[in-house]
Amino acid sequence: MKLSVAIPESSLSDESLKIDKTRKISVLARACAIFKIDTIYVYQEGQNKQDGNLMVMILKYLETPQFLRKRLFPKMNDLKFAGVLQPLRIASHVTPANSKKIKQGDIREGIVISVKGKRFVDVGINQLVPFFGKTPIGKRVTVQFKEGHPKLSVKEINKSEILKYWGYSVKERANLFSLMNEWKGNIIITSRKGKIATREQLTKYVKSNEETLLVFGSPEKGVHEILGGKMKNVQNAKSLNFFPDQATETVRLEEALLGTLAIINSQRM
Repeated sequence: MKLSVAIPESSLSDESLKIDKTRKISVLARACAIFKIDTIYVYQEGQNKQDGNLMVMILKYLETPQFLRKRLFPKMNDLKFAGVLQPLRIASHVTPANSKKIKQGDIREGIVISVKGKRFVDVGINQLVPFFGKTPIGKRVTVQFKEGHPKLSVKEINKSEILKYWGYSVKERANLFSLMNEWKGNIIITSRKGKIATREQLTKYVKSNEETLLVFGSPEKGVHEILGGKMKNVQNAKSLNFFPDQATETVRLEEALLGTLAIINSQRM
């Protein structure tokens, strides 16, 4: 089961300080990494574009291996509180820095650079590796070692070729309806207005070969309110309540995301 999530840029509206917004994004990123989310879609909802930019920036920053961040993310105000972010520690991040430990078949993230007219890839070890792929200079690339130490040669590969979870991608969408209307797979709308999620319902999604999109609303509006009259035009969408009989007035996004993903994941076993 390939699973993606859609969250609104207004998700941070219940936090007033940037440091608290940063911490919340960190929790969201960790939840997505724990449960192997393929893509995080950040859709526009509300008028606070600044929060949306902050969310996209930090989600991308957290997914980027630490050794590449200085090259890909210059100093900026949105990363002022990066020190409070919790590392994801996914497979693409936990990699040796010693070139002598590199073996044939190892996969690494890197950045393409130019030295004296020749192209190399920096993969976070103590030497650069010659690069002959198509990715342009200054861009991030995924490579696999054709030869380990000491020769160190690589080939460019697609992330779809990697068997283990390698991280999420982050995409922005102008509005939720267009995202859901263009979606080709299954859609689960998380809502207290939906039917109670049951093992039988979730098993159907888990066993499906189609990609599933999990949609969340904002602190002020649920998904049904955000879509309004367009709700009836969405195909293959099912509204489910993952927190029946909740004792709190609301369930915060970070709580809903972690709880919902944990429930879905339990049906994979």
